[in-house]
Amino acid sequence: MLYTRPDYYKEFTCTAEQCEDTCCAGWQIVIDSASMKKYRGEKSAYKKKLHRSIHWLQKTFKQDKEKRCAFLTEENLCDMYLNLGEKSLCRTCRQYPRHMEEFENVREASLSLSCPEVAKLLLSRKEKVKFQYRETEEEEEWDDFSPFLYSQLVDARELMIELLQNRKLSIENRIVLCLGLAYDMQNRIDADELFGCGDVIENYRKQAYFSSAGRKVDRYRKNIKAQYQFAHRVIEDLYQLELLKEEWDMLLQEAQVRLFGKGEDVYAEIMDEFSEWIQTEYQWDWNIQCEQLMVYFIYTYFCGAVYDERILVNAEMAVAAVSVIWNLMAATWLKNEKQLDLEDVCSIAYRYSRELEHSDENLKRYWNILDEEKLLFR
Repeated sequence: MLYTRPDYYKEFTCTAEQCEDTCCAGWQIVIDSASMKKYRGEKSAYKKKLHRSIHWLQKTFKQDKEKRCAFLTEENLCDMYLNLGEKSLCRTCRQYPRHMEEFENVREASLSLSCPEVAKLLLSRKEKVKFQYRETEEEEEWDDFSPFLYSQLVDARELMIELLQNRKLSIENRIVLCLGLAYDMQNRIDADELFGCGDVIENYRKQAYFSSAGRKVDRYRKNIKAQYQFAHRVIEDLYQLELLKEEWDMLLQEAQVRLFGKGEDVYAEIMDEFSEWIQTEYQWDWNIQCEQLMVYFIYTYFCGAVYDERILVNAEMAVAAVSVIWNLMAATWLKNEKQLDLEDVCSIAYRYSRELEHSDENLKRYWNILDEEKLLFR
C-alpha cells in the first residue's frame, strides 16, 4: 500500500474554541458503524444525554435550529469529548479536517480547505507544496478499477502540479496548460485511445506548449465578454446547490450586486483596479496563493476520474473554484472600501470549501453543471 500526503499535513493543529468558526455546525455529522455500536452500549451517567442527541435511523448527530451539533457547547467545545474523552468521538469528528481518497493499493491523505486553520496554513505558505510517500506491504484488489488509466492520471497530475509550480510562467499560463492537458487527455479517452494519453503527457512537457498557452492567455485577457460571462456563470451556478450556511448566500448576493450588476464594462473596470491593487498593495502574493489552491484541488480530485473517466471536468472544477474565490475577494475588497487582508481571503476560501466539499450532493451537482455547460475548452 502506498500512502501519500502533502508536506504540510503534520503542521496542522486544531485551535478548538479559539477557532473563528466551528466544524460542528452547518452540516450533518455522519456516525460510523463502530461508533454507533459503542454509543448504544454506553453505560455511564452520560448515556441519557448521548442517546437523546443521536438520530439512530439516520446515523447522525441531532442539530438545533441553527444547525449546531447537539454536543456543541456555547464555548464551541464538544460536550461528549469533555465527558467521555477523545476516544468517544466518531470517525468523522476524530479525523476532520483530515481527508482520505482511496484507490487500489493507494491512500492519499489531505487536509480539508473547509477548516479555517487549514485555509490559513495553505494560503500563508510561500514554499511549493511537496508530497511525502510511505509504502507498506499491505495489498488489496478492487473491482471495476483500471490500473493503467490510474497510472496515466497519476502521471498527468504530477505534470500538472509541476506546471502549476513553475513560477517562471504567469499563473494564467500555468492554469491554461493544465486545462489543455486535461482536454487533450479527455479527447483520447472519448475516442477510446487510452494508450495515447502518454503521448499527450509528453507533449505538454515541451516548450512549444508553453508558448501556445501564453498566446491563449493573451487572447483571453482581451476578451472582456468571455471573462465576465465565465465569472458570472460559475457564481450563479452555486445557487443551484443546497445552501448549508446563510452567510454564504449573503456573500454570493453581494458579489452579484457589486461585480455583475452593471454589466461587463463596469466589471472590467473593477477587476482592472482590483488586479492592480493586488499587485501593488496586497501584503501576500496572490499568484502563490492561486498556485496553492490549484494544487490542492488537482491533488484532491483529479485522479477520481479513474471511476468515471471525466478527466476534463475535474480540472475545470479547480479553475471554477479559483475563479469564484478570486471574484468573491474582489467583492469583499469593494465592501471593505478597497482593503483586503489574509483573514478575508482565508474566510472566503474555507466558506467555499464548506459549501462544496462537505456535501456530496453539492459536489456532484456542481461537477455535472460544469460538465453540461461546457464553459471552458469545449
